[in-house]
Amino acid sequence: MAAERRRSLARLGTVRVRTTLAAVVVVGLAMAVGGLALVAVLRDTLTREVRAAARLRATEVATDLRSGALPTELAVGGDAEDLLIQVLGDRGEVVASSSNVRGLPPVARLPPGASATVDVPIDNDDFVAVAVGATTPQGRRIVVTARALDVVGDATRVVAGLLAVGLPLLLLVVALTTWKVVGLALAPVEAIRAEVDAISAAALHRRVHVPAADDEIGRLARTMNRMLGRLEQAQGRQRRLVSDASHELRSPVAAIRQHAEVALAHPDRTTTAELAATVLAEDLRLQRLAEDLLLLTRADEHTLALRRRPVDLDDLVFDEARRLRDGTGLRVDTTAVSAGRVDGDAAGLRRLLRNLGDNAARHAAGRLAFSLAERDGLVLLEVDDDGPGIPLADRARVFERFVRLDDARARDDGGSGLGLAIVAELAAAHGGTVAAAASPLGGTRVEVRLPRLADPGD
Repeated sequence: MAAERRRSLARLGTVRVRTTLAAVVVVGLAMAVGGLALVAVLRDTLTREVRAAARLRATEVATDLRSGALPTELAVGGDAEDLLIQVLGDRGEVVASSSNVRGLPPVARLPPGASATVDVPIDNDDFVAVAVGATTPQGRRIVVTARALDVVGDATRVVAGLLAVGLPLLLLVVALTTWKVVGLALAPVEAIRAEVDAISAAALHRRVHVPAADDEIGRLARTMNRMLGRLEQAQGRQRRLVSDASHELRSPVAAIRQHAEVALAHPDRTTTAELAATVLAEDLRLQRLAEDLLLLTRADEHTLALRRRPVDLDDLVFDEARRLRDGTGLRVDTTAVSAGRVDGDAAGLRRLLRNLGDNAARHAAGRLAFSLAERDGLVLLEVDDDGPGIPLADRARVFERFVRLDDARARDDGGSGLGLAIVAELAAAHGGTVAAAASPLGGTRVEVRLPRLADPGD
């Protein structure tokens, strides 16, 4: 029962219901105000017509009085129930009247030209009375005529009755029309909603139907399809990430397990120091992989915390070159390194250089070179090696995650396929770009472009 009540309330809260109710309320209020205004205008118009007719009759009587005639009874013809006439003297006494008010006191005491609504003893309806002055041989006279307002009341009641019947019918038509039109307008939206609701994580390749019209519905459908495309790509990346990360984790775990099993089965074939060294090396490999994955995850979520400050990038380049000279037998050339100052995170830039250096050292035959220069508002960093190089078709792909052009050799050398991907993310976080090209040394050149820190005097 509670669930059914919630569903009923949910249906009442739909756009279709709210729009229909809003249309009915707005039209109803407009029609009510218009109806009241119509009745008021009709009543005022009819009242003015009755007043004009009464004034015309009073003027006729006043004209007769000015000619010297003073009848004791004024004819009203067939309007005995709707018209009365009285002629008042100087002191307000009745000197002549129509037969239907003979012997009655004045129905109204009005100055010439005035009018008023009055009650009269001959009818229960209201009368509108007007006064017209006339100068006669007998003295000053005031002609008062009054006409019944029953026609005004009857007409306004008829119109009000028609409005009372017609307004609900009109509101019903408005409600049905709005319900139908809104339903037709929302049908494509409901179709899109149902289609998206039916798309599961296993069917992100599906797309919603896009209407031919370039309207709000069409734009919504295209937006939904673009969102589904992004979800599909994200799902693909996630699956590849899980697969590749699992593969990367399997290798050091397997190595640790293998050495541990050998040590247990053949204690005389290994020493504790050898086992500890193997475990430590593989543990460091696991740690680096975890740190790389964490950095890439933060980059995907746009939560990389960069502590920006002015950084002399040339100092970091010389530090990295010194590390490579001490740790490898390669010749490291830094003669092309000049000043380069950027606004960035020193730790992030140091890691970018380390990844570039490790990547170049891993593939170099015997030589690598760093160059750094400021040019056109940018700091251009280039790292060259004399290795086998990267085919043109793969130069953009190497910055993707877990991409190795030689999987077996890269894994043997300790590469996880994340180094250049991290370089690309760190460069982007600093507002820069990264690209691969052919090196003059015969191998690969990786170019990083970062915004130059403007000097105070610039």
